[in-house]
This record gives sequence, C-alpha cells and structure tokens, in this order.
Amino acid sequence: MSSSIKIESVVKEKNRMGECPVWEERENALVYVDINAQKVCRWSPLTNEVQSVSVDARVGSVALRQFGDYVIALGNRFAFLDWDTQKVTTIHELEQDKPNNRFNDGKVDPKGRFFAGTMAEETAPGVRARRQGALYTLFPDCSVIKQLDQVDISNGLDWSLDHRTFFHIDSLAYAVHAFSYDVHTGKIACPRLLYQLEKEEQMPDGMCIDVEGKLWVACIDGGRVIRIDPETGKRIQTVKLPTPRITSCCFGGKDYSEMYVTSAYDGLDEATLAKEPHAGEIFKITGLGVKGIPQNFFAA
Repeated sequence: MSSSIKIESVVKEKNRMGECPVWEERENALVYVDINAQKVCRWSPLTNEVQSVSVDARVGSVALRQFGDYVIALGNRFAFLDWDTQKVTTIHELEQDKPNNRFNDGKVDPKGRFFAGTMAEETAPGVRARRQGALYTLFPDCSVIKQLDQVDISNGLDWSLDHRTFFHIDSLAYAVHAFSYDVHTGKIACPRLLYQLEKEEQMPDGMCIDVEGKLWVACIDGGRVIRIDPETGKRIQTVKLPTPRITSCCFGGKDYSEMYVTSAYDGLDEATLAKEPHAGEIFKITGLGVKGIPQNFFAA
C-alpha cells in the first residue's frame, strides 16, 4: 500500500448499512443510503452536516436525475425522490410474488438508464432463499426490463470506459462477472468470470471504476477495497480500512481524486462492535494516484 495513501473517517454519524455512495457535483455533496434505517442521506463536506429523508421501505440504491433530485430503488419498487418535499413517487412495482425480496445496489448506465437488482432478505440469521433475485433496467420512459434472473444478491455494477462491457457482482458467487453490453439498447449478454475473490477478501459488495478503467470492489467483512484490472483479471491493489464491514465505494470531490467508502455496523455482535469504533462510518481515501469519473444521470 502506497505510503501517500491517507484514510480518514469523514461521516461519524453511523450507518446500520451504509451503501451506494454517489458524488453529486451540483450539490457538492455525497449522497448515499442507509438501507436498514430506510433513509436516503446527503453529507456536505463544507458544513459536515448530514441531511436525510426517511422512506417507507429498505432503500437499496439512489442515483441522480438529469434535472435534479433522485431516482431510488426501495422495497420492491422504483421511485422518484423529491428532496425538498421528501415526496416519494412510485414508478414501478416488481416481484410482488416475492414478499421476502427487496432492491439492492443500482447505478445509471452511460445512456441514462437505471440498472438495479434484487435479493432475498434473510428469514433467520444466515438463512435466505437462494437465487430469488434479478437485475432490472429502468428506462427513461419508465418502462422496465429484466436483464438477469436466478441471482442471489445483486450488488456492485459499472460499465467499461468504452461502453462495451458491463461489470456485475452477485455477492454469493464471491466473484465479479463481465458481460457484453450494447450501449444502444442497454442489453447485456455473454457473462464470463472476471475475478474470483480470495478467502481473506471475503464477500464482494459495491464497486466503481476509475479513469484508467480499473475496478474498485468493496469487500464486506474483508475490511478493504481491492483494485482489479479487467484486462488481466488480476488484483493489483488492496487498501485496508479501519472497520470490517466495508460496503461500497465511489470517487468524488472537486476533481474526483477522493474515494468515499461506506460501511455498516449491522451484522456485528456486541462484543465485536465494542472493538470496532468506526463501524458504520464513511471514510475518505486520498493519495490513490488515480481519479474517478462523474456519475451518469438518469435521463428523466
């Protein structure tokens, strides 16, 4: 790990399950969700203040809309969130035949479509129905298609810089997969294994891409983010964080040279929590020597 890398806890307000960080340039703020607290949050580095909007279901992901405000995936539905009025407007309900399912991670593709996937919730600690999830795409005209089926925990996702490859994580496969991607239609096809996580890396969660086309994967229970070269399928860097449940990452700041990393305290027992004072905080990593790219906007 380079000696110039600096890690600091910037959001001390702890998240039960912090996820889906998105840098919002127009607000100069980091937007993210606390899934289990059913909140969409916005942190300003200038004021160090966290604002939040409570919603009526577990919210897996948030993304920016082209003309302001947000699109979110919560419970079993896609919705728009108006920040000022705190109004949530449902666009589409899905999987009504699967009451244990909920939306998880999501991100907007290069053409302004919102991809988000689902997963089965645990029915008891460590117990969940397998392969109940799916990956969906919400189009700007508010139509929806199903892209993948038989998914366990649909998680991190991003697109190659040339817009020809889609990267996706199904957490219980402990792997990152690559798909061919048609930027004109939004369709994905031909999955292949890109990277299988090693034992100490634990389970892959959220993911983002940098300006060099390399992937950064958050390792939940692995306490780290890892950098993967999609060309070779090899891990090229590991950055360890000061808490185990590292959930997702994104680049941000004025020139996208800072990485923001979310974490969780849910899933840690009391004894472990006592030894993990930073669990649930959000970290800023500087000195990585590489920048990220701005988030895409949902085109509606």
